[in-house]
Amino acid sequence: MLSLIIGFDAKSATAISKCMITGGAAATVFYNLRQKHPTLDMPVIDYDLALLFQPVLVLGISIGVAFNVIFADWMITVLLLIIFVGIATKAFLKGVETWKKETIIKKETARQSQFNGTERTAEVAYEPLPGGPNTSNHKEPKKSKETGSILENVRWKALGVLFTVWVLILASEIAKSHTTTCSVEYWVLNLLQVPVALGATSYQAVLLYTGKRVIASKGDQRTQWRAHQLIMYCSCGICAGIVGGLLGLGGGFILGPLFLELGIPPQVSSATATFAMTFSASMSVVEYYLLKRFPIPYTLYFVAVSTFAAFVGQVLVRKLVAILGRASLIIFILSSTIFVSAISLGGVGISNMIQRIANKEYMGFENLCTYSA
Repeated sequence: MLSLIIGFDAKSATAISKCMITGGAAATVFYNLRQKHPTLDMPVIDYDLALLFQPVLVLGISIGVAFNVIFADWMITVLLLIIFVGIATKAFLKGVETWKKETIIKKETARQSQFNGTERTAEVAYEPLPGGPNTSNHKEPKKSKETGSILENVRWKALGVLFTVWVLILASEIAKSHTTTCSVEYWVLNLLQVPVALGATSYQAVLLYTGKRVIASKGDQRTQWRAHQLIMYCSCGICAGIVGGLLGLGGGFILGPLFLELGIPPQVSSATATFAMTFSASMSVVEYYLLKRFPIPYTLYFVAVSTFAAFVGQVLVRKLVAILGRASLIIFILSSTIFVSAISLGGVGISNMIQRIANKEYMGFENLCTYSA
């Protein structure tokens, strides 16, 4: 929309949109810190799930920002279109599937109420969806309080690990900005990020594989994690980061649908993806700032607007889900937003490409080593 309405070029729009995503994500996370899981007595943010994905997501962001420098504007536009359409379609189909399951649950609850001779209105709780790794011993989830104290609700140890990874990679990026691009020191600082991110994610993956930790937000289900599944999920985390850094998207656009496929409730999927995305998005904001990619006055204004809108949106959507009893509403909002963005951006992007071709402008790759902000 920054390209469509205001006229920013694709690369500047990418940087500004990342700043807006960070502001919106921070507001959403602040709101979610007090929220509880829809059916279990645990936070709505699954910290074990975040520990698995956030380190590699941040690593992917660093790679994606470098690609953003190398790729031409039209390449970024085409990639945005392809990814937007793919994710929107996948999310919509998942929303339809969730809607059907919720309808069945509502009908069963109403039938049970009539059978028991009661006229009370049943409040239907969201049930974890199948579709993730092999699960067994599923039990009926227990209803939890909607909110709790931030001090009690936050898993401080997990948050400390995530923050440490973020600080170490951020320090590497800042140090890198004071070196000559493509020098030995530049590449050493880049490579130092790999053991930090992969080490944290691998440690969490091993704990899940051995059963010492579980993804509790799925309900009372014992998930038998397999090595190839964990490797695939971690790879998806890196890809989400690369896409986020390259295209200015929130990694949550990819992690959210992935979490749904794992059988995580929509509320938890959205909250956890946004939580992980806050770390990665803020990282890319710092990197774009070091590259001098966005005008600060414009950016501060858009960040303020997106932060306010995100907070209001969280409150309204949560109330709508509670009134309608349909968590699938979250999925439909996500898919429709992405789809509208794809259509609007596609029209402008194609028009700009045609104009560049007519003007015979250079449309190839840029040189990372000769880039000057």
